[in-house]
Amino acid sequence: MKSKYVILASALLISVIAFAQKDQIKAAEKALKAGNPQEAVTILNGAESLVANAEAAEKAHFYSVNGNAHLELANKKVDEGKNLSLAAKSFQDLLAVEKASGKDKYSSQATASIFDIKNKLLNSAIADTKADKDIDGAKKLYDAYLLDKKDTINLYYAASTYVNGKDYTTALQCYAELKSLNYSGKGTSYLAMNKLTNQEDLFNTAKERDLAVKLGTHEKPKTEKIPSKRGEIYKNIALILVDQGKTEEAKKAISDARKANPEDTTLILTEANLYLETKDFETYKKLVAEALEKNPNDADLVFNLGVLSANAKNKAEAEKYYKRVMEINPKYTNAYINLAALKLEDEKPIIDEMNKLGTSTKDMKRYDVLKTQREDLFKSTIPYLEKAVELDSTNIDVAKTLMNVYHALEMSAEYKALKEKIKVLEGK
Repeated sequence: MKSKYVILASALLISVIAFAQKDQIKAAEKALKAGNPQEAVTILNGAESLVANAEAAEKAHFYSVNGNAHLELANKKVDEGKNLSLAAKSFQDLLAVEKASGKDKYSSQATASIFDIKNKLLNSAIADTKADKDIDGAKKLYDAYLLDKKDTINLYYAASTYVNGKDYTTALQCYAELKSLNYSGKGTSYLAMNKLTNQEDLFNTAKERDLAVKLGTHEKPKTEKIPSKRGEIYKNIALILVDQGKTEEAKKAISDARKANPEDTTLILTEANLYLETKDFETYKKLVAEALEKNPNDADLVFNLGVLSANAKNKAEAEKYYKRVMEINPKYTNAYINLAALKLEDEKPIIDEMNKLGTSTKDMKRYDVLKTQREDLFKSTIPYLEKAVELDSTNIDVAKTLMNVYHALEMSAEYKALKEKIKVLEGK
């Protein structure tokens, strides 16, 4: 008799708890509908310990209300990043519960909300990075990746943004995850100019882009190959390891990467850059030679060799590589930009010396020589800057550099014409 009484009491206790839990969820739902999401979250926090033993239907209901309450707080800009993440977790828990139970009362709404949260996280991350809040932005990018792990580009952006925020430890963790996924990021971009905004829009497929062109909303369609990002990923892994005093570990990471991806020439450049950073110039030169031997007519490869040479302060080599890129692909805009920038670096020492001169006859003669050198330097950049502007008429920074060169050389007609074009680009 006694044992039966105990069993009955236990059953009654569970029943009371279940009713209490239902009441709390209903109270939270009522608060949420009344526009009080914080009150709803507070109520649900009190019921959270009871959820583990609840039936599937009650669990799903709890996660649904909890997710919506946190999402509403995020929409009100209350701890936006934190509440978006908490909302996402609730909806994911909801989907897991309903999948296990075979019921889908709230799953459709949860799936739609997760998609909405992902977009909100991405937009908020963009706003954070623009406001120089890189760590906040990186966290949101990583959370967006966790919501949709097929979209690995967000993990790549999270890693890069953590680097910008100087959180190298977390960046390294993201890069390690990219490495384990063997992520390359290689692909194709389908672009066309939006006639309304005068900006290039990215399309998912060539078919979508071509339809927009056919409908007349877009023009100037183009297709661009997206190069592999493995080289950059391993370069950053190596640079972080070097920064942490783990040079040998960095060298091994690059070596392992090359063994795993023997056809990826960007990794040769990454290894070359590592030896450049550690001032092993002989190994650096051997790797550069190896890269060229593998692919002498790869414009991207030769361009990157130009960048590496410029970083090594070897201007003659850099100029040679940039000019070689122009021979391989005369429409390679960045080669013209970088060569012009490389030449313009020589202006500073000229200006510094001019500023130190006095008013003696000897100094005035030297001033005239330096003035001529500066003018000749500016003249040498004009063909490259003009070509860059021709190839990319929307690049305001390059256009302004060319405008300043025209002004310094007193080329009034060219200066005025370009100034008007820039005003149009800036919408002034």
